[in-house]
Amino acid sequence: MTAQPLPVERDDHREHEGVLTIRLEQAVRPVVVLDLPLIQRLEATLATIPADARAVVLASASERAFVAGADLKAISELSDEQLDRYLAYGQRVFGILSQLPCPTVAAVNGAALGGGLELAMHCDGLVASPSPTGKPYQVGLPEASLGLCPGWGGTNLLPARMDAADAIRRTATGRTMAFDEAAEAGLFDDVAASPEELLDAATSWVCAQKTPKRDGAPARWIGRGDCAGAVVKAADEVRGEVGSSQTGASVLDAVDAGTARGWQAALDTERERLVALRRTPAAVDAIRAFFERTAKKG
Repeated sequence: MTAQPLPVERDDHREHEGVLTIRLEQAVRPVVVLDLPLIQRLEATLATIPADARAVVLASASERAFVAGADLKAISELSDEQLDRYLAYGQRVFGILSQLPCPTVAAVNGAALGGGLELAMHCDGLVASPSPTGKPYQVGLPEASLGLCPGWGGTNLLPARMDAADAIRRTATGRTMAFDEAAEAGLFDDVAASPEELLDAATSWVCAQKTPKRDGAPARWIGRGDCAGAVVKAADEVRGEVGSSQTGASVLDAVDAGTARGWQAALDTERERLVALRRTPAAVDAIRAFFERTAKKG
């Protein structure tokens, strides 16, 4: 059965004519969570993007979060072979987004965590707005707090968008940032004054970008230009702090793979490490505790 594409809106205003906005939606959940059906819908949607599209804005249909994270149930319950295939499939679909022939931007309106932030960082730019509730939302890669590591490129994407040592340190420990911290860290290419102005700000930003040259890797990752040298130094700086933990070592392995052997090597390393980590006692206990907390809240 073919997945149903996500909603796509075409801007017909003269100034932004030809800009497409993809809405990440998931009616069965209170917030958007990256699971297999959503990734399949995203793949089906990306296949419909016309060659003459001026730009693409990736937005969320949820008012509470951009994407709250990945489907932890799948990560904990799939067999090793199934999980490896699932992660590889997500990497491939995210890669389609990063290789669109037009500029792309993620419009971040709320929590962007784990796979949600990884998806956003496959876009050329990130434009964010404050929360509509006034309470700062969280942004980052919290996988290490569950005994895991990113599996969709986060280890190599986040250090290219902010201070590399801080990004690696946060990824290796699972420490996220509040919206204000993320903005101050330079994670966002632009920040809208209010949630109501987010789409206009994201559209204006992406329309100002040049036609990108694609080469198989995202526009912003640690292998670009002078970034690799700075990331190698940052990884060495952080290694003594976090390298003794399994999650820290896994994150550093993926960073090292990216700087030494390229984007695909980084993805392969993330996949391999995540499949192995989720079986460790630390991850099993942390994931069980997460589900127990979730059950009490719901």
